[in-house]
Amino acid sequence: MIIVHHLNNSRSQRVLWLLEELGMPYEIKHYQRDATTNLAPPELLKVHPLGKSPVITDGDLMVAETGAVIEYLVDRSGKLRPSPGTPEHRRYTYWLHFAEGSAMPPLLMTLILRRIRKSGPFFIRPIARRIADTVLDGFVTPNIVRQLAFMESELAARPWFAGNEFSAADVQMSFPLEVAAVRGGRAPLVTGEDGRAALALALEVSRLVHARLQRYAAVTR
Repeated sequence: MIIVHHLNNSRSQRVLWLLEELGMPYEIKHYQRDATTNLAPPELLKVHPLGKSPVITDGDLMVAETGAVIEYLVDRSGKLRPSPGTPEHRRYTYWLHFAEGSAMPPLLMTLILRRIRKSGPFFIRPIARRIADTVLDGFVTPNIVRQLAFMESELAARPWFAGNEFSAADVQMSFPLEVAAVRGGRAPLVTGEDGRAALALALEVSRLVHARLQRYAAVTR
């Protein structure tokens, strides 16, 4: 039996969604973030040396990192992945890695820099704000805008990231889109050729994620 070591408000939401889509049986072991630090509890260190989520166990096997977990589950089920050697499969692989490799770093930088703006003694906060805003406005936000425009152009050409069919790559991409919608407020809206706004698209996907998660919200609380 697959056990999902589920940390609240974490990337493991995607794993739960994927398991539901694949129709694979699983159990959930719950972990709660520290209310003060927002860090994962030390109990997760017993599952993986880094003490982070998502992590799944399947018998004696342990798999960590969202991309690796998704690949393992898709390999095991044989579903939600385009046929190898096709253009769709190449796009599938690209977006599967794009989510954490390219999309998430500037979004995480946004979170960190916004915290820096509010941290430290009051007399150095103006300096911290100026430094954070300079980095955000000169580097991070333009990167997010460029990436959202790229995603928008890709989805304007096809209904899903890999092609005409929903795949695990769409599940993987849901998290950075949701984060962009929630935390990317400094980035201006980017309009694609079809007139839709990229951040509006992110909000759309965010709503889809939460709608899907409602299927098993009762067991993840």
